Amino acid sequence: MPVTNEHGTARRARYYADPDASAHELLNNAAELLQYARGLTELLAEFVHESDTVDCRRMALSLDAVAALTQMGAHCAAEAHARLAWESGQVSGNASGAH
Repeated sequence: MPVTNEHGTARRARYYADPDASAHELLNNAAELLQYARGLTELLAEFVHESDTVDCRRMALSLDAVAALTQMGAHCAAEAHARLAWESGQVSGNASGAH
């Protein structure tokens, strides 16, 4: 459930990648964010199984947190992919330009 602002547009979580981070570091960050999302999902599932009642507001906020962590992890992985493609293009461009 994304939060909407006064203009009616949805606010979503953002991942701002460090411009100096390597693709390897970005992939590690993505894996860490996705592990947090998985852990939170397991915790929520455990709470629901053990609870007689569910606080829908808190559950919705928790599911928003899972969605935000997942989105940030996916964005981080996409940034790593883009950097790998960029580096690969620069390397192949430099190799073909040397002839």
